[in-house]
Amino acid sequence: MNRPNVFPEDFLWGGATAANQFEGAWDVDGKGPSVIDGLTCSRDMKERFSGTGDYYPSHVGIDFYHRYKEDIALFAEMGFSIFRLSIAWTRIFPNGDETEPNEAGLAFYDKVFDELGKYGIEPLVTISHFEMPQYLVDHYGGWKNRQLVDFYVRFATTLFERYKGKVKYWLTFNEINMATFIPQISIGSVADEGENPEEVMYQALHHQFVASALATKEAKLIDPTNQIGCMIAYAPVYPLSPKPEDIFTAMQKEEEKHFFTDVQVKGYYPDNKLAYFAEKDIHIEAEQGDEEILAAYPVDFISFSYYSSGAASFEETGKKNNGNAMISEKNPYLKESEWGWAIDPLGLRTSLNTLYNRYQVPLMVVENGLGAVDEVVDGKIHDDYRIAYLREHIEAMRDAIVKDGVDLIAYTSWGCIDLVSAGTGEMAKRYGFIYVDRQNDGSGSLNRLKKDSFYWYKDVIASNGTELN
Repeated sequence: MNRPNVFPEDFLWGGATAANQFEGAWDVDGKGPSVIDGLTCSRDMKERFSGTGDYYPSHVGIDFYHRYKEDIALFAEMGFSIFRLSIAWTRIFPNGDETEPNEAGLAFYDKVFDELGKYGIEPLVTISHFEMPQYLVDHYGGWKNRQLVDFYVRFATTLFERYKGKVKYWLTFNEINMATFIPQISIGSVADEGENPEEVMYQALHHQFVASALATKEAKLIDPTNQIGCMIAYAPVYPLSPKPEDIFTAMQKEEEKHFFTDVQVKGYYPDNKLAYFAEKDIHIEAEQGDEEILAAYPVDFISFSYYSSGAASFEETGKKNNGNAMISEKNPYLKESEWGWAIDPLGLRTSLNTLYNRYQVPLMVVENGLGAVDEVVDGKIHDDYRIAYLREHIEAMRDAIVKDGVDLIAYTSWGCIDLVSAGTGEMAKRYGFIYVDRQNDGSGSLNRLKKDSFYWYKDVIASNGTELN
């Protein structure tokens, strides 16, 4: 079999966003409140930047809701062939448990998909991206309640039916493994008095796994050409030393991530997780038929976010690295971003090899980028630091494809247009190729401005990844 010496001709280039971080219009046209809508800017943000005060960043975002035509035109100018976005659950079902959808919400995404179609841009849609209805948390206790499976499947089925022929690529849950780090926005469940918090988390995750499989079933019934993927946050974990205990600790942390892909790709709970449940006296309530559902409806591909790598030691050193909410030992061999995230392009190649060799299904890198403070000088933004970061990571993807035989089919860099940081609620931590004039205190015109990286990425796409200078 001949392998390409560059990116495949049909490789999909684009960018990624999330509804709760860029749409705004949080209470417009019948939309209900989500778990994100009640969050103010974080304490960390207030400490880093003066004069922020309490406000709700997601309420306005960058106002994509009213500026989607302008933004999609800019994505088209860069040459995007794919654009990752999420659908706000509460635009379609404001409380989450309704039997009939909100037509105004459905109509909005019709317009977005039609606009993308006008430019030949393929939508990659995340069905649930940390946007679950607050009502489902307050009245049902979040995902630990089995009823949410039915509510989610109704939501997903509504999308598959409405957007048949407009959307082919779907992701069921964003970074599903983030339940172990940020459960309040991932599963919306907390342990009541007398409950085991870890058991509650895994029970909620079981419901999400079943919901994902049932959504995959419906997607295929409605349109057999639909392609369904899972999505995890991925950071390879290196042993901090050759000490056998460090190597085993790192291996255990790697397996924690693979649990999520094992269930969704292989269709069953791995033996090591079942052994862990037994050791910790964790009991998961599964309904009859759940095992068969997981086995019958695995996903078609794996997508993942990659920002940095981590390190592990049997004996903690006290020196920590925090990358995308995943705390690990600090790796002394790596530089870090302004936010202390380790920069490790080779780690992306490692991740691609690990996932492909284990699962042998197509992969997508659906989040990757550098959060940095950008300075506007004479109406321009010279973000060479972002270009350097992306160049090295794209080179790592190319090597994984060409030298390692990995089946990588798409790359959507995170925050292709500046948006609200999920971790801190700030705007100063910017990822985009397009600058948005909105500041940490909520001020700004919301005007868009192309950065140097905009033109660089345009050349990358036009050359299918061969022009990276």
